[in-house]
Parts: sequence; C-alpha cells; structure tokens
Amino acid sequence: MSRFPGPATIRPATPEDAPGCALVHHTSWVETYGGLLPAEHWETDTLEARTATWRRWLAGELTAVVAESDGRVVGVAFAAAGREVGGHVPVRDRELWLLYVLGAYHGTGAGQGLLDAVLPPNVPAQLWVAEENPRARRFYERNGFVPDGARFVDERLDLAEVRHVR
Repeated sequence: MSRFPGPATIRPATPEDAPGCALVHHTSWVETYGGLLPAEHWETDTLEARTATWRRWLAGELTAVVAESDGRVVGVAFAAAGREVGGHVPVRDRELWLLYVLGAYHGTGAGQGLLDAVLPPNVPAQLWVAEENPRARRFYERNGFVPDGARFVDERLDLAEVRHVR
C-alpha cells in the first residue's frame, strides 16, 4: 500500500470491493456523461448492472487498484494490454482502460495516485477518452498523454472518443 498527499490510500482491489468500484464507476458516468448520453442509456446502465460486472471482473483475472478513504472506495483504475478500438489498432503495448474518481475527490491526488499505480510515469501507453470530457483530457495531458489523431464514435452511445498516447 502507498500513501500520497490527500485523503485516500491506493491499494489493490479485492472481490469485496466490487460494490464500491461499481458505485464509483456508475456515479462517475452519471456525473460526467449524464448530459451527453441519451436518456434510454440509463434504463440498462444501472448501479445493479455495474455491480454485477465488477463482481465478475474482480472474481476473474482483472488487476485493478482502488483509492480508499475512510473505509470506502472513492476511485478505481486498471490498465492492460493495448486493444483495437473502432478499427484503430493499438499503438502502445499498455492501455489505461479505466480510471474514475468520485467528483468530491477530484483535485485531491486520488486520480494521480491511481494513474501512477497502474501506469507508472514515463511508461509508454495509450488511452481512449471522451472527446467532450475536457477535465479528463487536461489531466491526461498533464501526465504526458497527447492526442494522436485517432477518433472513434461509439454508435451505441453516440459518444466520440479520442486516443491519447505517451
């Protein structure tokens, strides 16, 4: 376990963290994409569905880390092999697949701690981020990620994503 300035501790996720990871994941989506996604999206994208997914992921071989504060999960992240997205082949071996922090913990260092835990600084990597998420894009750019011109529109969500690399 490591401590960093701020109210959270970064540690490996366990299967028991599934409800907390799901809550962070779902809440972050509502906060970030609530106005960008069609209303019918939220009929199936529920906290219950996310909890089932996280139970499956953490019972399997997924290696995630969480930011924990006062005994509750306030952030979650994982990185894995680079993947093809929307016909764009990976340009890095490693990819940040997911990083979410509850809004109340933005600016506390929790996101930085999570990113550094799954992708140490200067490790070449790629990630996909919503084009209309300027806060996340600034965060990744501060960490050396730059857009490389690849863009994908997820037609299910009608959401454009851009790839950043370092």
